[in-house]
Amino acid sequence: MTQAPLPALPRVSVIMPVLNEERHLGDAVLQILDQDYPGELEVVMAVGPSKDRTREVADALASSHGNVLVVDNPTGRTPAALNAAIARASGEVVVRVDGHAMIPRDYVATGVAALQETGADNVGGIMAATGSTPFECAVARAMTSRFGVGGASFHVGGEPGPALTVYLGCFRATALARVQGYDETMERAQDWEMNLRIRQTGGVVWFTPGMQVEYRPRPDVPALARQYHDYGRWRREVARRHPDTISLRYLAAPVAVLAIIIGVVAGVIGVVTSLTWLALLGFAMPVGYLLGNLGASLMSALSPPRLPLRSALSLPIVYATMHLAWGLGFLRGAGRP
Repeated sequence: MTQAPLPALPRVSVIMPVLNEERHLGDAVLQILDQDYPGELEVVMAVGPSKDRTREVADALASSHGNVLVVDNPTGRTPAALNAAIARASGEVVVRVDGHAMIPRDYVATGVAALQETGADNVGGIMAATGSTPFECAVARAMTSRFGVGGASFHVGGEPGPALTVYLGCFRATALARVQGYDETMERAQDWEMNLRIRQTGGVVWFTPGMQVEYRPRPDVPALARQYHDYGRWRREVARRHPDTISLRYLAAPVAVLAIIIGVVAGVIGVVTSLTWLALLGFAMPVGYLLGNLGASLMSALSPPRLPLRSALSLPIVYATMHLAWGLGFLRGAGRP
C-alpha cells in the first residue's frame, strides 16, 4: 500500500490507557513531555474507574500542562481506553504508551523517523523486560528467550523489518481510522488483533530495535500465571476469529499441556494396573518436558549476562508457569463475546 507522506514534523498524540497508576503516572507523563521530538506533541490519557488517586493525578497533570488531556473510560478496559483516547487525539501520528511505562527520551522521534523512512502504518520495538527482584529477573530472562516466548522480535530482538506485531506502537492516524481502531471485545491480545487487520488491509507493521520500552515483569508465580493464562485465552480467541493465523508456535504450549496431562494419567493407570510399559510411556511425557525445561533453564541462566543463583533457581518454575498457564488458557478459550 502506497502511503501519503507525513509532514516533516507531524503532530504527535501520545495515548495512554490508565487504571490504578497513581504511583507511576506522573513520572510516565513527565517522561513523555521531556521527549526530544521537535514537533508538536500532546498526551491523551483515558482514565478508568481506579481504586487509587489516579484520576486526581491525571487531572493535576492536565491542569499544569496545556498539551495534556484527560478523557473518561467508564469500562476500565484497555481497548475501550485506547479508542477513547484515539477519538480525542489530533495528531497525524499516534503513539501508544502504557501508564507505567518509562520511555527513552528519543522514543517518539525514533518512531516518527521510522514511519517516514519505511512507509509503514505502525512501527514498534522491544519490550525490554527488566526485573528488580530475583524472581522478576528470572521472568525477565524467560520473556527474552525463545524457549520462553518463541521468536517474536519484540521479545527477543532482531533486524529491522516487517513483523506480525510489535510492542505498543507508533501509528499513522490514517491507519487507525482505516481499521476503525481497537476491537473492544478483545480484552487481551487487542494489539496483535489490530495489527493483523492493518496487515490484512494492505498496511505494513514494522519492527525497529531502536525503540525500546522498559517493562517490569509480574512479581510472583500467581500473578505470572494469571497473566499468561489470559494471554492464552485471548490468543485462542484470535485464532477462532482468524483461523489462518494458527501456527505451530502457538500450538506448542497447549499441545505440551495435553501431552503432560495424558502422560500423567496414563502413567498412573500403568502403575495401578501393573502395566509397566504404559507407566513408562505415560511418564515419559512429563519427564521429557521437565528435562527440556531444566536444559533450557541452564543454558539461559549461563548466557551473558549470567543470572544470579537465586534467579537461576527460579527459572524452571517461571518457564513451567508461563507454558502451562498459557497452554491451559488457550485450551479454555475466552468464550464468545
